[in-house]
Amino acid sequence: MKIVNFLLFFLFLSISSNAQQVQNDTAKMGYVLTENDTIFNDTIQLEEIVIYKGKVDVESKKQFDLLKNRVYKTYPYAKMASERLTALNRGMKSMKTAKDKKKYFKIIEDYLNNEFEARLKKLSRKQGQILIKLIHRQTGITTYELVRTLKSGWTAFWSNTTAKMFDLNLKTPYAPYQVNEDYLIETILVRAFESGRLINQPPATPVDYDDLTNFWLNKAINEKK
Repeated sequence: MKIVNFLLFFLFLSISSNAQQVQNDTAKMGYVLTENDTIFNDTIQLEEIVIYKGKVDVESKKQFDLLKNRVYKTYPYAKMASERLTALNRGMKSMKTAKDKKKYFKIIEDYLNNEFEARLKKLSRKQGQILIKLIHRQTGITTYELVRTLKSGWTAFWSNTTAKMFDLNLKTPYAPYQVNEDYLIETILVRAFESGRLINQPPATPVDYDDLTNFWLNKAINEKK
Protein backbone atom coordinates (compact mmCIF):
# COMPACT_ATOMS: atom_id res chain seq x y z
CA MET A 1 0.00 0.00 0.00
CA LYS A 2 1.34 3.45 -0.87
CA ILE A 3 2.16 5.63 2.14
CA VAL A 4 -0.67 8.09 1.36
CA ASN A 5 -3.21 5.30 1.39
CA PHE A 6 -1.65 3.82 4.52
CA LEU A 7 -2.03 7.09 6.41
CA LEU A 8 -5.68 7.41 5.43
CA PHE A 9 -6.35 3.80 6.31
CA PHE A 10 -4.51 4.23 9.61
CA LEU A 11 -6.74 7.17 10.45
CA PHE A 12 -9.92 5.15 10.00
CA LEU A 13 -8.37 2.22 11.82
CA SER A 14 -7.92 4.51 14.79
CA ILE A 15 -11.39 6.04 14.85
CA SER A 16 -13.83 3.41 13.59
CA SER A 17 -15.97 1.35 15.91
CA ASN A 18 -18.55 -1.39 16.36
CA ALA A 19 -17.19 -3.70 13.69
CA GLN A 20 -19.59 -6.43 14.69
CA GLN A 21 -22.38 -4.72 12.77
CA VAL A 22 -21.14 -4.34 9.22
CA GLN A 23 -23.34 -1.95 7.27
CA ASN A 24 -23.26 -0.41 3.83
CA ASP A 25 -22.39 3.04 5.24
CA THR A 26 -21.73 4.71 1.91
CA ALA A 27 -25.28 4.11 0.74
CA LYS A 28 -26.57 6.24 3.63
CA MET A 29 -24.26 9.20 3.15
CA GLY A 30 -25.86 10.85 0.17
CA TYR A 31 -23.08 9.64 -2.11
CA VAL A 32 -22.49 6.05 -3.16
CA LEU A 33 -18.80 5.32 -3.70
CA THR A 34 -18.29 2.99 -6.65
CA GLU A 35 -15.31 1.18 -8.12
CA ASN A 36 -15.51 3.37 -11.22
CA ASP A 37 -15.43 6.80 -9.59
CA THR A 38 -13.21 9.26 -11.44
CA ILE A 39 -10.20 10.46 -9.46
CA PHE A 40 -8.48 13.74 -10.28
CA ASN A 41 -4.75 13.47 -9.67
CA ASP A 42 -3.88 17.01 -10.69
CA THR A 43 -2.49 19.46 -8.16
CA ILE A 44 -3.93 22.75 -9.45
CA GLN A 45 -3.75 25.40 -6.72
CA LEU A 46 -6.93 27.43 -6.56
CA GLU A 47 -6.45 31.16 -6.79
CA GLU A 48 -8.52 33.21 -4.38
CA ILE A 49 -12.12 33.01 -5.52
CA VAL A 50 -15.22 34.62 -4.05
CA ILE A 51 -18.46 32.83 -4.86
CA TYR A 52 -21.37 35.14 -5.66
CA LYS A 53 -24.24 35.43 -8.15
CA GLY A 54 -22.14 37.06 -10.84
CA LYS A 55 -20.13 35.33 -13.55
CA VAL A 56 -16.96 33.36 -12.81
CA ASP A 57 -14.23 33.02 -15.44
CA VAL A 58 -13.82 29.68 -17.21
CA GLU A 59 -10.58 28.65 -15.48
CA SER A 60 -11.93 29.45 -12.00
CA LYS A 61 -15.09 27.49 -12.83
CA LYS A 62 -12.97 24.53 -13.90
CA GLN A 63 -10.92 24.61 -10.70
CA PHE A 64 -14.07 24.99 -8.60
CA ASP A 65 -15.60 21.94 -10.28
CA LEU A 66 -12.44 19.92 -9.52
CA LEU A 67 -12.68 20.94 -5.88
CA LYS A 68 -16.38 20.08 -5.84
CA ASN A 69 -15.63 16.57 -7.06
CA ARG A 70 -13.05 16.10 -4.31
CA VAL A 71 -15.45 17.31 -1.63
CA TYR A 72 -18.21 15.01 -2.90
CA LYS A 73 -15.76 12.13 -2.79
CA THR A 74 -14.31 12.72 0.68
CA TYR A 75 -17.09 14.29 2.75
CA PRO A 76 -18.87 10.95 3.32
CA TYR A 77 -15.67 9.60 4.90
CA ALA A 78 -15.32 12.65 7.14
CA LYS A 79 -18.94 12.31 8.18
CA MET A 80 -18.32 8.67 8.95
CA ALA A 81 -15.21 9.59 10.94
CA SER A 82 -17.25 11.82 13.23
CA GLU A 83 -19.89 9.14 13.73
CA ARG A 84 -17.28 6.48 14.43
CA LEU A 85 -15.32 8.70 16.81
CA THR A 86 -18.45 9.29 18.86
CA ALA A 87 -19.20 5.57 18.91
CA LEU A 88 -15.59 4.72 19.71
CA ASN A 89 -15.51 7.04 22.71
CA ARG A 90 -18.73 5.50 23.93
CA GLY A 91 -17.43 1.97 23.39
CA MET A 92 -14.04 2.58 25.01
CA LYS A 93 -15.72 3.70 28.23
CA SER A 94 -17.00 0.17 28.66
CA MET A 95 -13.53 -1.36 28.22
CA LYS A 96 -11.92 -1.95 31.60
CA THR A 97 -8.67 -3.69 30.66
CA ALA A 98 -5.93 -3.29 28.07
CA LYS A 99 -6.73 -6.79 26.84
CA ASP A 100 -10.32 -5.84 26.13
CA LYS A 101 -9.21 -2.72 24.28
CA LYS A 102 -6.75 -4.70 22.18
CA LYS A 103 -9.44 -7.20 21.25
CA TYR A 104 -11.79 -4.35 20.43
CA PHE A 105 -9.30 -2.75 18.02
CA LYS A 106 -8.61 -6.12 16.41
CA ILE A 107 -12.29 -6.43 15.50
CA ILE A 108 -12.14 -2.92 14.02
CA GLU A 109 -9.05 -3.75 12.00
CA ASP A 110 -10.64 -6.84 10.46
CA TYR A 111 -13.76 -4.85 9.64
CA LEU A 112 -11.80 -2.11 7.88
CA ASN A 113 -9.64 -4.53 5.94
CA ASN A 114 -12.78 -6.00 4.41
CA GLU A 115 -14.88 -2.86 4.07
CA PHE A 116 -12.79 0.24 3.41
CA GLU A 117 -9.22 -0.46 2.38
CA ALA A 118 -9.92 -0.78 -1.35
CA ARG A 119 -11.91 2.46 -1.40
CA LEU A 120 -9.35 4.51 0.53
CA LYS A 121 -6.56 3.26 -1.72
CA LYS A 122 -8.32 4.96 -4.64
CA LEU A 123 -8.13 8.44 -3.11
CA SER A 124 -5.71 10.82 -4.80
CA ARG A 125 -3.19 12.97 -2.94
CA LYS A 126 -5.37 16.06 -3.28
CA GLN A 127 -8.44 14.18 -2.10
CA GLY A 128 -6.40 13.12 0.93
CA GLN A 129 -5.65 16.78 1.67
CA ILE A 130 -9.34 17.67 1.48
CA LEU A 131 -10.27 14.68 3.64
CA ILE A 132 -7.90 15.81 6.39
CA LYS A 133 -9.56 19.24 6.41
CA LEU A 134 -13.07 17.81 6.44
CA ILE A 135 -12.26 15.45 9.30
CA HIS A 136 -11.23 18.48 11.35
CA ARG A 137 -14.46 20.24 10.31
CA GLN A 138 -16.63 17.35 11.44
CA THR A 139 -14.77 16.21 14.57
CA GLY A 140 -13.09 19.39 15.77
CA ILE A 141 -9.86 17.39 16.03
CA THR A 142 -7.00 17.30 13.53
CA THR A 143 -5.95 13.98 12.08
CA TYR A 144 -2.63 14.33 13.90
CA GLU A 145 -4.40 14.77 17.24
CA LEU A 146 -6.57 11.73 16.56
CA VAL A 147 -3.54 9.57 15.84
CA ARG A 148 -1.70 10.95 18.86
CA THR A 149 -4.62 10.43 21.21
CA LEU A 150 -5.54 6.94 20.05
CA LYS A 151 -2.02 5.65 19.53
CA SER A 152 1.05 7.50 20.78
CA GLY A 153 2.82 10.81 20.37
CA TRP A 154 5.80 9.09 18.75
CA THR A 155 3.59 7.37 16.17
CA ALA A 156 1.82 10.65 15.47
CA PHE A 157 5.13 12.45 14.98
CA TRP A 158 6.42 9.96 12.43
CA SER A 159 3.06 9.71 10.66
CA ASN A 160 2.96 13.47 10.24
CA THR A 161 6.59 13.71 9.14
CA THR A 162 6.10 11.00 6.51
CA ALA A 163 2.83 12.48 5.33
CA LYS A 164 4.45 15.85 4.70
CA MET A 165 6.70 14.19 2.13
CA PHE A 166 3.53 13.53 0.16
CA ASP A 167 1.93 16.94 0.80
CA LEU A 168 -0.34 15.52 3.50
CA ASN A 169 0.09 17.53 6.69
CA LEU A 170 -1.96 15.74 9.33
CA LYS A 171 -2.02 18.91 11.43
CA THR A 172 -3.85 20.93 8.75
CA PRO A 173 -6.98 22.50 10.27
CA TYR A 174 -10.17 23.55 8.54
CA ALA A 175 -10.05 27.35 8.53
CA PRO A 176 -12.72 28.90 6.25
CA TYR A 177 -12.01 32.43 7.51
CA GLN A 178 -8.29 32.16 6.83
CA VAL A 179 -8.00 29.90 3.77
CA ASN A 180 -9.90 30.67 0.59
CA GLU A 181 -10.02 27.01 -0.44
CA ASP A 182 -11.75 26.19 2.84
CA TYR A 183 -14.34 28.89 2.16
CA LEU A 184 -14.97 27.29 -1.23
CA ILE A 185 -15.29 23.90 0.44
CA GLU A 186 -17.91 25.36 2.79
CA THR A 187 -19.73 26.82 -0.22
CA ILE A 188 -19.77 23.44 -1.93
CA LEU A 189 -21.07 21.74 1.21
CA VAL A 190 -23.83 24.29 1.80
CA ARG A 191 -25.06 23.95 -1.79
CA ALA A 192 -24.82 20.15 -1.66
CA PHE A 193 -26.84 20.04 1.57
CA GLU A 194 -29.51 22.31 0.13
CA SER A 195 -29.82 20.22 -3.04
CA GLY A 196 -29.74 16.91 -1.18
CA ARG A 197 -26.50 15.90 -2.91
CA LEU A 198 -24.90 15.26 0.49
CA ILE A 199 -26.45 14.53 3.86
CA ASN A 200 -25.81 17.35 6.31
CA GLN A 201 -24.00 16.53 9.52
CA PRO A 202 -23.44 19.60 11.73
CA PRO A 203 -19.74 20.45 12.04
CA ALA A 204 -17.96 20.38 15.40
CA THR A 205 -17.82 24.20 15.28
CA PRO A 206 -20.87 25.87 13.68
CA VAL A 207 -20.18 28.04 10.63
CA ASP A 208 -22.33 31.09 9.82
CA TYR A 209 -22.14 30.88 6.05
CA ASP A 210 -23.69 34.30 5.40
CA ASP A 211 -21.16 35.92 7.70
CA LEU A 212 -18.38 33.91 6.09
CA THR A 213 -19.41 35.00 2.59
CA ASN A 214 -19.60 38.64 3.65
CA PHE A 215 -16.12 38.33 5.11
CA TRP A 216 -14.63 37.16 1.81
CA LEU A 217 -16.62 39.68 -0.24
CA ASN A 218 -15.36 42.54 1.94
CA LYS A 219 -11.84 41.17 1.74
CA ALA A 220 -12.02 41.09 -2.06
CA ILE A 221 -13.42 44.64 -2.18
CA ASN A 222 -10.74 45.99 0.14
CA GLU A 223 -7.95 44.34 -1.84
CA LYS A 224 -9.17 46.05 -5.03
CA LYS A 225 -9.01 49.52 -3.49
